[in-house]
Amino acid sequence: MTTLSKGANMPVAPSAVRAVLSWTAGPGVPDVDASALVLGADGRVRSDGDFVFYNQPRHVSGTVRHLGKGAGSDTLEADLAALGPEADRIALCASADGGTFGQVPGLRLRLLDAGPGAELARFDMAAGPETAFVCGELYRRAGGWKFRAVGQGYASGLAGLATDFGITVDEPGTPPAAAPAGGGAPRLTRGEEHLPVDMRKRLSLRKQQVAVSLGKHGLDRLTARVILVLDASGSMSTLYARGTVAGVAERMAAVAAQLDDDGEMQAWTFASNPARLPDLTIGELPEWLRLHVRVGQISLFGRKRSPKGLVPGQVDMRAVGIQNEEQKVIAEVRDFVRAHPVPAPTLVLFFSDGGVYRNDEIERELRAAVEEPVFWQFIGLGQAQYGVLERFDTMPGRRVDNVGFFAVDDIEQVSDQELYDRLLSEFPSWLRAARQAGILR
Repeated sequence: MTTLSKGANMPVAPSAVRAVLSWTAGPGVPDVDASALVLGADGRVRSDGDFVFYNQPRHVSGTVRHLGKGAGSDTLEADLAALGPEADRIALCASADGGTFGQVPGLRLRLLDAGPGAELARFDMAAGPETAFVCGELYRRAGGWKFRAVGQGYASGLAGLATDFGITVDEPGTPPAAAPAGGGAPRLTRGEEHLPVDMRKRLSLRKQQVAVSLGKHGLDRLTARVILVLDASGSMSTLYARGTVAGVAERMAAVAAQLDDDGEMQAWTFASNPARLPDLTIGELPEWLRLHVRVGQISLFGRKRSPKGLVPGQVDMRAVGIQNEEQKVIAEVRDFVRAHPVPAPTLVLFFSDGGVYRNDEIERELRAAVEEPVFWQFIGLGQAQYGVLERFDTMPGRRVDNVGFFAVDDIEQVSDQELYDRLLSEFPSWLRAARQAGILR
């Protein structure tokens, strides 16, 4: 066994190796994930499929694999003999969630012979403010393979590291490359690396599932603005109290992360009156859910509660009220879209538990919106009386069908893949019809 210092290298004789990243886990220690990037001679990936990590555990060639985590360890394996000639290097990387590598004691990379498990090399790493690391690299040299201890850190996190090697990362105003229809590596969204580890992993998997749903309709590269509308009427209070609405908002964030060109999502809440919420940015998702997913503040006998110390940007829910006035928020979203035109279509994800009674006013708004580049997807959350929202799909007299509707008894029991399939089932047909009608270019 050879102990290497930073920058040192050594030949690698075995045809297959394992790289074991280890650390001392404990209270306050960030979680650590290992990943690998299969690189060409130019030092960059050929596609996002060259990124091997927990959510894409196998390289397309099958030669590099993420084997999974243990207590304080994470393991990668590479079949060097089977790698094609286009693969010149394998970067062995790590990312820290919930802190920096300076807070991770005992950080070490060990290289093992994948056959007998004998340890070939050991590299102990010291770190500071970095949140991502290239720990080491396997590279071709003179017909064989060598290993180098790198120890290069990135304070910009996994997104900064990935960008350096050619992985697609969203930037404001830059149209993203969508994940392949077959469920390839989801693209990294700006700010995603700052999320808590469990939330980041859920988001990554959900983005992939959104891409699969889009791929079924041939929309692998679709870009769209996504707007979220949440019913905050009195009948929704139980769904807010048990966290159902927060869960819905988190699941919809993955749709925006996959579709929206800036990785952000505009959002509204409504009851008697509409209120625009601060834009949801992916990196601030936990705090956004805590501050802004709230129901109307009405107590017994209709007496309004005091706001109890609103923070900047937080809506005073007393002004929102408790009744169902869908037509008001529809009108406000329409005004926003007209005032802020974008080249891409707009998808509105509108959640309500029913109790619709302003049918004529709602119908007028949605009929007037037919000529606008917006598709309205309504989702019922298990109550009743959806009125015109449920009937609008079959109403004649419109150039295009700009409204979709479905209801679920218990959305928490609906899998992510089924939910995204249903959310995106009518949107593609509207896109085609709207283009043919000249509503979209």
